Amino acid sequence: MTQKVLVLFAHPSQHRSEVNKPLFDVAKQVEGVTTVDLYAEYPTFNINIDREQQRLLDHDVIIFQFPLYWYSTPAILKEWQDLVLEYTFAYGTDGNALVDKTFFCSLTAGGKAEAYRAEGYNHFTIRQLLYPLEQMASLTGMYYLPPFGLFGSRTALEEKRIDVHLAEWRTLLQRCVTGDINREHAAQFDKLNHYLGDDQFKMEAAK
Repeated sequence: MTQKVLVLFAHPSQHRSEVNKPLFDVAKQVEGVTTVDLYAEYPTFNINIDREQQRLLDHDVIIFQFPLYWYSTPAILKEWQDLVLEYTFAYGTDGNALVDKTFFCSLTAGGKAEAYRAEGYNHFTIRQLLYPLEQMASLTGMYYLPPFGLFGSRTALEEKRIDVHLAEWRTLLQRCVTGDINREHAAQFDKLNHYLGDDQFKMEAAK
């Protein structure tokens, strides 16, 4: 079953982006994916609520793409949530517009993966830091999946890790469009990257 995928991209310093800008460029190339550069579209944060709500209604898979800033999203994504996910639209009485849509984040983090654990530098796992977004998905009835992430992004270019990540991102988006993501299986992983490398996923994709 073909699905429509929406990528909401938030990066306030794209001229310095070594990973997120290429990721967004890849998303633009995948048929069935709608890409929205929030900072370009709303430079003064004057978000068109009706337009954004219609975009949500028109798509089956919602993706927030962003660099992790102070353990959260860049500011415009919070503004987008505050304004677009209104009572009676996204939650509350008759607020069922997003029920059963799929939601996940595509993020980059400057710190290494091992920094995101209880005994690590950042004291929390990436899933714990994303709990507000997971609860947003829960309250609005969306199916939450673990993030697709790249850690150690500051050194990813010199370590030649970006091309592999871009290829995995393209595969993930294509599988989202074709509906070949087993949500129950994918939800068991801490990152969608690991799901893509799983033998069961490869068998499912080959069917």
